[in-house]
Amino acid sequence: MNASIPASGATRSAPHAAAKARFWDRVARRYAAAAISDLPGYERSVERTRALLTPGDAVLELGCGTGSTALRLASACGPYLATDISPRMIEIAGQRLAASPQPQLRFAVDDADVAQPALDGPFDVVLAFNILHLLDDLDAAVARCARVLRPGGLLISKTPCLSEMNPLIPHLALPLMRALRLAPPVQSLAEADITAACRRQGLEVLTVERHASRGRDVRPFVVARRPIAAGQAGAAAQACQTPKPAERKSIAMSISRS
Repeated sequence: MNASIPASGATRSAPHAAAKARFWDRVARRYAAAAISDLPGYERSVERTRALLTPGDAVLELGCGTGSTALRLASACGPYLATDISPRMIEIAGQRLAASPQPQLRFAVDDADVAQPALDGPFDVVLAFNILHLLDDLDAAVARCARVLRPGGLLISKTPCLSEMNPLIPHLALPLMRALRLAPPVQSLAEADITAACRRQGLEVLTVERHASRGRDVRPFVVARRPIAAGQAGAAAQACQTPKPAERKSIAMSISRS
């Protein structure tokens, strides 16, 4: 199923997008220097993702920040395009790439809330780590991911779900931080919201995992696949550009940025 992007994603106001970019530009240097709160959990997610990638996969990452994860994963696949709304984030990511060159990896400024024809792919894998809750419209974002995936391709996401946190966080702490300009707009999501959005856009949810090494894990790691139509199966196999759906599913079920 070739999902389309709802109009709301494409008509978002330029001032709103600019405000988001300015926020992340302002915190980019601090973001780049911050320690990962649950390093073992993050490492598990990175290794799990590497296991789902295959050599030659074309990968799109949304909301790549300063590029730490992209630099870890790019050696496991083919062409890797990592994007973020913040020019400053991408500038720092580019500096990191220059220090550790990887020819298959490219960074670019892109607003994940808006469909960009230049980024239409197709891609074998779309990565959305710690980004879906920051977008304006979850269904529009998942629809964009579904549209740019090849049949049989994977959407791999990991999302902080505020609805699963202490109620004081989304209802008290976050509004206060927003008022002080210390936090961006955030959706209050739950795991069920993410899996339901995937299914509404025609994706098959293969697995949902939790990778935290301590405490309550509120960041579901979700792997969903764009189905391969019966009429496309022969052409896809002949092109050999993406693993067969059965192979993808086997990988995804083999193991039952924090």
